Amino acid sequence: MYNYLTKEAIEKIRTEIEHRKVVTRWKINASLKEARAQGDLSENYEYTAAKRDRAHNESRIRYLERMIRTAKIIKDSTSKNQVGIGKTVYLSFSEKNEIEKFKIVTTIEADPMNNKISIESPLGSAIYKHIIGDRVPIKSPEGQYSVKIENIK
Repeated sequence: MYNYLTKEAIEKIRTEIEHRKVVTRWKINASLKEARAQGDLSENYEYTAAKRDRAHNESRIRYLERMIRTAKIIKDSTSKNQVGIGKTVYLSFSEKNEIEKFKIVTTIEADPMNNKISIESPLGSAIYKHIIGDRVPIKSPEGQYSVKIENIK
């Protein structure tokens, strides 16, 4: 399976990897050294927490490196009036009388709580490359619904 990413998203990932390898590792290693100096490691919470932080950091580094390795670079080839990556879309849902704003992003940038949806999400993939005025059916785990594309910026 590919991770669909833009060149900008890959650069953000590389920056995070570098930060985790240089800055975060150094801080965690300093915490481990300090915790070891306190003596008995079997009941040393700081040592256990630092080891857990180290494992989490290394896991995140591996995950991000794998994302880059399996990435498929995508460009926004949509026209001005089509839904595409980096564009803000205004949608009206069939069951609501209000318009909601969403930004279409890649997987790594997705943040549903802030209305940044991935092009790989059910909503994002369904509306991708549609134009203003289209009514699009969406299949989601909760069932099917439809949205109308009101505006694209």
